[in-house]
Amino acid sequence: MRAMYRADGQTRMEADEARSSGRSFPPPVCSVHFFSAVVRPPRVPFLPMSKPRILTGDTPTSTGLHLGHFVGSLENRLRLQDEYDCYFLIANVHAFTTLADKPADIRANTIGIVKDWLAVGLDPDRSTFVLQSEVPAIAELTFLFAMLLPFNKVMRNPTLKTEIETKGLGDSYPFGFPMYAVGQCADILAFRPELVPVGEDQEAHIEMCRDVALKFNQMYCGVGNRVEPRDHVKSGGLFPIPAAKIGRVARLVGIDGKNKMSKSLGNAIFLYDDAKTVQKKINKITTGRQSPTEPGDPGNILMQYVDAFIGNHDAARAAEIKRRYAAGDNIGDGHVKAELGEAINAMLEPMRVRRAKMEEPGGESIVLDVIKRGLKKGNAVAEETLHLAKQAMKLDFGARMLG
Repeated sequence: MRAMYRADGQTRMEADEARSSGRSFPPPVCSVHFFSAVVRPPRVPFLPMSKPRILTGDTPTSTGLHLGHFVGSLENRLRLQDEYDCYFLIANVHAFTTLADKPADIRANTIGIVKDWLAVGLDPDRSTFVLQSEVPAIAELTFLFAMLLPFNKVMRNPTLKTEIETKGLGDSYPFGFPMYAVGQCADILAFRPELVPVGEDQEAHIEMCRDVALKFNQMYCGVGNRVEPRDHVKSGGLFPIPAAKIGRVARLVGIDGKNKMSKSLGNAIFLYDDAKTVQKKINKITTGRQSPTEPGDPGNILMQYVDAFIGNHDAARAAEIKRRYAAGDNIGDGHVKAELGEAINAMLEPMRVRRAKMEEPGGESIVLDVIKRGLKKGNAVAEETLHLAKQAMKLDFGARMLG
């Protein structure tokens, strides 16, 4: 979305008047955008919540999503679509923190993530898909929230520190990299959700978001320091204090058996991988076990996958495999891997079929239409939040129009 309000305070109306009278006026601010739309921010709260709201999303730093995303968050999103007012965010601006020199990749990855969402079963008729770069209120809230967080606290965020280490960034990361931790607070609070379905590795970000919401409500909305987080809105706070909802597998280890599943570490099984690729990747899992009669570790990576992908639909079979494996009861790693591959492929096949349809001619147009459909509602909610936040901060000097 192209922002039509200007840094020098000139409104769109003033620019139109200048144009008609022949006077000069500053050119519009350059922006990278997918669409143009018009959003008029409300002067008073609207869009009452008929259902409790959730917000979660993904950053398009890779071509698609993997099994870690599925068991960590996507399953919860599917289950919650009818119970909650769901907003799913593609955080494409955050992708620039590590891929600033690859904008074409970020755009392609953005399209790929939406294809994966649709393939998994997320329904744009029952939830709202929001593209971060097309919601300018998020960027403005990021700047405001940055005033509420000490720099040292941001840098101590364990998720941020882990990413710097695992990605080998050293001291070479841009300023925007730690800033994205603040941006995630804005991503979430712009939609004022009660719940954020995430994997365990993102829990520290949710805690930081809770800190921002608590401090804002106390500093600008008059909420007392002793008010319980669950009572902040009832006590006059703007922001609900969101809670993390962790997936059934809090942290899925990659096929290397060491690190969290991640494309950048080359240890991921993607939702779009074909059956042969899935089996080939599973076969790479090593346990150090030498024979079918050697007692195995029931907690090793192979057994973790048995729990996650066989136990989720047949708990008795998963328990039997683990019992025999621990006892060395003539069950080899190869047999387990074959059965595991069948279970994962059975789960992924319907997703692959749906995604294949979006790879046909016209598939990208379907995705862009889905994104466009979410813009009006997403911007309306975020602009409302920004308007109310600026009101609380005594920054409400006038309404604005985006076009």
